[in-house]
Amino acid sequence: MKKALLLSLWFTLLILAIGYLFWQNEFKYSLPTPVPKNYHAVAMGSKVELGACCVFDNKPVFIHFFNPDCPCSRFNVPHVSDLIKKYGNQINFKIVVLNKQRNFTIDEIQEKFNAKIPVYFDEGIAKKCGVFSTPQAVLLDPYHNLYYRGNYNKTRYCTDAKSNYAQMAIDSLLSKKYSPSFNALALKAYGCSLPKCTK
Repeated sequence: MKKALLLSLWFTLLILAIGYLFWQNEFKYSLPTPVPKNYHAVAMGSKVELGACCVFDNKPVFIHFFNPDCPCSRFNVPHVSDLIKKYGNQINFKIVVLNKQRNFTIDEIQEKFNAKIPVYFDEGIAKKCGVFSTPQAVLLDPYHNLYYRGNYNKTRYCTDAKSNYAQMAIDSLLSKKYSPSFNALALKAYGCSLPKCTK
């Protein structure tokens, strides 16, 4: 009887541990990031003035908001790297690192993405673009207007070609054929919340 009770207790603890790990590593990141109380919304189409950090030279600007400590950010590094390789001649790519817990160097971030693109550590850029979580993509047209702000993909590993939202936005802007129309999964923030970039 005592042995069966201990076995039952051990099995229950094992199930709870697995459930906790699943929550910590998977499920909580599939829930939308809570909108901060002091959040100032920035509407699509709004003019975004980023100052000297973002020179436009008549090209669109793609800003990747990234936190090296956020699991969601880490998982989509290969996808962002592919976008940089594919569209680097047509779009100015930039990375904004949002992490208040640790310091990173520009070289460290560029090495992660295997790309020598500008890297910034200014949370003010996120505020101007209406970003409050990582990872997030922001695409500005050549006239500094907010064309897209949202997610990269509906899957955590950016493996679903049918929901490559950020890439669809890039293709739409470059083709000048139509304005993109996205579902809630594209435009609702998922991932790690600011300012500490924790869930």
